[in-house]
This record gives sequence, structure tokens and C-alpha cells, in this order.
Amino acid sequence: MTFSEPAPTAVRRTRSLASSSAATIPATGITIYGCGPDEAALFREMAPRFGVRLTITAAAVSRDNVDLALGNRCVSVGHKTAVPNSALLALSRAGVEYVSTRSIGYDHIDMSYAESVGLAVGNVAYSPDSVADYTLMLMLMAVRHAKATIRRADVHDYRLGDVRGRELRDLTVGVVGTGRIGTAVVDRLRGFGCRVLAADNHPRAAAEYVPLDDLVRRSDIVTLHTPLTADTYHLLDRRRIAAMRDGALVVNTGRGSLLDTAALVDALESGRLGGAALDVIEGEEGIFYADRRSTPIDSEPLLRLHRLPNVLISPHTAYYTDHALSDTVANSLTNCLHFESGEQHG
Repeated sequence: MTFSEPAPTAVRRTRSLASSSAATIPATGITIYGCGPDEAALFREMAPRFGVRLTITAAAVSRDNVDLALGNRCVSVGHKTAVPNSALLALSRAGVEYVSTRSIGYDHIDMSYAESVGLAVGNVAYSPDSVADYTLMLMLMAVRHAKATIRRADVHDYRLGDVRGRELRDLTVGVVGTGRIGTAVVDRLRGFGCRVLAADNHPRAAAEYVPLDDLVRRSDIVTLHTPLTADTYHLLDRRRIAAMRDGALVVNTGRGSLLDTAALVDALESGRLGGAALDVIEGEEGIFYADRRSTPIDSEPLLRLHRLPNVLISPHTAYYTDHALSDTVANSLTNCLHFESGEQHG
């Protein structure tokens, strides 16, 4: 089983891509779906350098708006909303041949179905430092009980907590998946002097590689950096969560369903696990990326996690840096241009 993220279809940086692609590829039409304002501004800024004409919409792709792609062989989609098979079929019937997703993972797209209707799908590369930095921040906040400390300070209670924090140099951290992001996490951890274990069938990081079950048993912190596939669904399941050390921490900046959320909540509420820092949650679709202050949330596991003082939750934001966004936009355009030129086939 491989835990690394899928190989990106475009990994060059913005400057070299713009100079090479725009010079050799004639103006190409690309439809950008699910595009936020910050993305749209960058797409419009880069389009002249890449020699492309853009159709941009904030709406996620659906069979009701495929007319926006008419005449274009390539479209770009976001990761925040699952792409329904009905939309994939409609895109194919509209003449689209290539879908570039602005993400590393493909779990929001039915890849087999896309292939069956004649669509090639490509992912993008972006700065792994964005997620790696955020992962280390979550680890440090978790081991120093930052959530409880900040909550007390917000109500002007400045007493020290009942439980002292821990230092990373005294801990063993298990990194599951050592692709570009996992390797960047390992590199950062080495600077803290902690022991680093890793699980992946393709060793590439400076860590001690062990079987996943050994990693889970031996680690004070387990951090997940593997793509979500049929093989990795609930990779950290009830059995493996039960095998973790008492007081251990879980960090997840990968995908929510890598964790058995119900089992995690049970272990946290019982006090057996020391805490969790989660940038992704099972069932986050329709909740994250929206203002839900005045709208009831129907995810009981998420609500139970929020109530725990030792659980940090953020809304799938680890990737969200200006550098990573620039990489994502540039490589989305490059994917489509390479496909048009016959250099890339998903």
C-alpha cells in the first residue's frame, strides 16, 4: 500500500511555465469552475502571459452550467465540492476532454467514471511548505494545550492550566505518507530534535521507516499525509486508534476520512487519547467554507469534537497561502496547455 500523494501532473514554478507555455501555445479557451475572488484575480493576471482566454465562474461545475465550457476542450475545477458524475457526463457531451483539478487529491472526482466517458483528469502541484508549516503549527498548539489556554485568556482568566505542555524533542512523531508534503513535515521535525518514524512503501524522507501498525503503537503524535483512496479510507480505524499510546495526539491535514471519526471521538471523550488537531473532518462538505454561525450543524461528531478542550479544528485551510495559490493557478493553466499540445494525458 502506498501512502504518498499522487504524482502531480505539473510541478514547475510559475515563472518558467509562463515563459515557455505562452510562447509556444496559441490562445486556448479554458473554463474555470468554483473560482473564488482571490483565485479569479490571479487567473486574470496570469492569463495574458499564458496566452489563454478564460471563462470564470464562482459556481461549482454541474450539468446545469456546462454551457460555459462549450468550445473549450479543457476545464479547471476546485476541490471544495464533489464533482457529480452527471456533470462529468455533461462535460464530455459538450466536447470537454480534460479536467484539471486545483488540488493534489482526486477524492472529489469519480476517476473511473471520468475515464469511462472519455475525460482525462489531472491534478496540480503547489508549495508543500503551506501544509507542512500548518501541520507543525497544529502539533505545537496541541502539545502546549493552546486551545484551552486561549479560551481562558479570551475571558480574562490568566491562570496556568492544570496540565503542563510537552516539548517536541521529548516525543516520537509518526508521519504517515512521505510524499512531498510528508517529507516537508519530516524535514521540519528534524529541526526540533524529536524522533521521527514514517510509514510508506516508497521511503524518501530522512526518517526511520516502520510498518504502520508499529508506527501507531510507538508514536506520541501521529500525523496523516496520505491521499484518500479506497485503500486508505479509515486508515486510522478503531483498531489502530485503540493501539495508540495513552495520551497520544492525532494530527490530520490530509483528508477527513483517513480517520474513523466515531472511534476518534470515543477515544478522546474517554480520556485515553491526549488530543487531536484536525484541519479536515469527515462530512465537512457543506459545512466548511461557509458561515454557519446562524445555521444549525447536523454533524454530531463535529459538534462533539468542538466541545472538547483538547481538540483543535480548522476549516481545511492548511493549503491556503499566497504562495500555494500562485502555484495552483499557474499549474492549472499549464496542465490545460500541455494537454492541448499533446504533452499531457491526465
